[in-house]
Amino acid sequence: MSAATASAPALTAARQALKRYYGYDNFRPMQGDIIQSILGGQDTVVLMPTGGGKSVCFQIPAVVSEGVCVVVSPLIALMKDQVEALKANGIVAAYINSSVSQSEASDITRAALSGHLKLLYVSPEKLLSEGFLQFLTRVNVSMFAIDEAHCISSWGHDFRPEYTQLGVLRTQFPSIPIIALTATADRLTQRDIKTQLNLHEPKVFLSSFDRPNINLVVRPGQDRLGQILDFIGRNPNDAGIIYCLSRKTCETVAQKLQQKGIKAGYYHAGMTPNQRGEAQEKFLQDDLQVIVATIAFGMGIDKSNVRWVMHYNLPKNIEGYYQEIGRAGRDGTDATALLFYSFADVMSMREMVTKDVPPRQAQLNQAKLERMQQFAEAASCRRRILLHYFSEDLGHDCGNCDICRNPPITFDGTLLAQKALSASARTQQRVAINLLIDILRGMRNQAVLQHGYDQLKTYGAGQDLPYLDWYSYVHQMLNDGLFYIAYEEGYSLKITERGQQVLKGQLPVSLKKFQPAEKADKSTRASKKAAAEAAAAGAGTPEARLFERLRQLRKHIADEQGVPPYVVFTDTTLQEMAREQPTSRVAMLSVSGVGMKKFETYGEAFIEAILQHGTPRAVPAEDEADEQPNVPPFSDDFAPASRTTAQKAADRDLNDTEEQTFKLHRQGLSVEEIAQHRGLAVGTMRQHLERAYSKGRDLRLEEFLSDSDLAAIAAARAQLGAEAGLRDLFDHLREKYDYFQLRLASIRAQRGR
Repeated sequence: MSAATASAPALTAARQALKRYYGYDNFRPMQGDIIQSILGGQDTVVLMPTGGGKSVCFQIPAVVSEGVCVVVSPLIALMKDQVEALKANGIVAAYINSSVSQSEASDITRAALSGHLKLLYVSPEKLLSEGFLQFLTRVNVSMFAIDEAHCISSWGHDFRPEYTQLGVLRTQFPSIPIIALTATADRLTQRDIKTQLNLHEPKVFLSSFDRPNINLVVRPGQDRLGQILDFIGRNPNDAGIIYCLSRKTCETVAQKLQQKGIKAGYYHAGMTPNQRGEAQEKFLQDDLQVIVATIAFGMGIDKSNVRWVMHYNLPKNIEGYYQEIGRAGRDGTDATALLFYSFADVMSMREMVTKDVPPRQAQLNQAKLERMQQFAEAASCRRRILLHYFSEDLGHDCGNCDICRNPPITFDGTLLAQKALSASARTQQRVAINLLIDILRGMRNQAVLQHGYDQLKTYGAGQDLPYLDWYSYVHQMLNDGLFYIAYEEGYSLKITERGQQVLKGQLPVSLKKFQPAEKADKSTRASKKAAAEAAAAGAGTPEARLFERLRQLRKHIADEQGVPPYVVFTDTTLQEMAREQPTSRVAMLSVSGVGMKKFETYGEAFIEAILQHGTPRAVPAEDEADEQPNVPPFSDDFAPASRTTAQKAADRDLNDTEEQTFKLHRQGLSVEEIAQHRGLAVGTMRQHLERAYSKGRDLRLEEFLSDSDLAAIAAARAQLGAEAGLRDLFDHLREKYDYFQLRLASIRAQRGR
């Protein structure tokens, strides 16, 4: 069955599940197409950056499909986090791994057999263990989801041998769709995912790897600790991760941060499982601000409010670096990735990646380390370099990296680039970097003479430049996406489509010499100081104070329930609450990230905190018992469970932002025009008008509902009965009216006019 056969009701159910369980009105870019492919029974490969919403791509199809989705995941911590988050959203999920007792595992398998379970997370070892595949033949499996699928490739940065055996799923379950998901996969790894999993004509979705909210910075490795303390001092409430090369460095840095009063812990493979688990839990629970760790920490850790990631030492490859910085800013708000670089790190890492490994692997590791070194030494936009590595062209400089903010002097390097590209083309694109430079410089060594490269027209075309200059320029061409390295073909340079454009004279090239970032001049320092002062002033705004109050409430609830705070609500959701200040069920459900289950669990507590934070107008004692008769509570399906005196007082008046919306509405502007005028979402404008109508203000109701519309809705409600909710009404009327219209009709009916 092809993706095109996914039924319209199934897609509608997927959108409804997104709102009900996750609290979001719309899918992110590409999620809808991916879900359609999966629901159509298609094998699917999803390459999407960390924080891009990969999990939703298989969790939503699992919820709306019959049977159990089996998720293969490499780490216990990853399974635990995802299952906790799913349960908090009201989705029945479980995991089986070494941390689960035999009796718990028996309960879980019974739930899977009965069809009660929607998602079952297992490790690859468990999946392939004796008897488990046989057990799955008795389960109604809806799909297999292979998370962190890059682990299948020996060309990748995080190879796991057990992943290579997962191809057995296609043999054992030939008709069940397989979904492979990863955040980091270069060209070769993508190929291995498709072939080793035996995927049948898979549909591949390659999302943009761009994370524009992450500020990319590289700094010299001198006085790293001083720079770290300065950064944390300027961001005292922000959580972050510091990655170090060695276990000893992790412990030392953490201890020095602790001595300065910073809540810091460390995490590495030399600790006991209990020690690692405790450190990780404290970080997830916001009891630690900083975790100092080796790369053993972080895969799949879904802590959405990590605001920064630092690399104390140079990572060994770009894939690992990209995945690690992706743990910052997963909520989409601003984050920073700071890398400390020194040549001594390169030497240490070179020894590490080539020691005690087969020659082929050592060569591959060293080549990838060189690409990481080139990134650190780059003189052009760092984001473009990252994206070119994953075969993506941003098309412009990002403006959010240290190079873009302090660009070096450039010169027209088109002719030099054409010489290098032409020399590569004339060798049939068979030579690696060093041999290409030897050809350009007219060297007469064995490799050049043996292949007759001294007879090429471009032989010696660049003999006027020394080796180090050419080395720098060719690597800039790699970073700019004119070449890529074919590791599987002796590390030969291949010309990209962009490189072909340069070779044909259709595209100019600017080249730069690497220059260490200069210290900011006085004006830059002054602007940074002004920005810091503005940020400090902003911390005292009512919105910022409310956000902090909501964060404290979230922490209290999370501690009581034993879950990470982000499982309750993300920072992004709390920021929207602080901005919009929802004080009713319908308003709270309009906040992105508040689904039905989360509202039922946490909604009233957060509404109460918002009301207590405000300063509602005083209400005379005699009025408190006499609610305005023409101002009803919201309709049955969205009515608050209880209304405090403070809420009644707050509802007497519209807040400032709602008042502005209402006035523009009374002036004759449409909802879309008001949204455009105010620079806010249409949904927010509707929420404001709905609240105004519920508080007795007169709307131009005819703009939204005709008399015949009101009659049709009233007739449907009468037919369904008083117990019917808006959801029932929405379905009964075959989605002819949206929820906004249905709520307005309900309020009008209760007002009696």
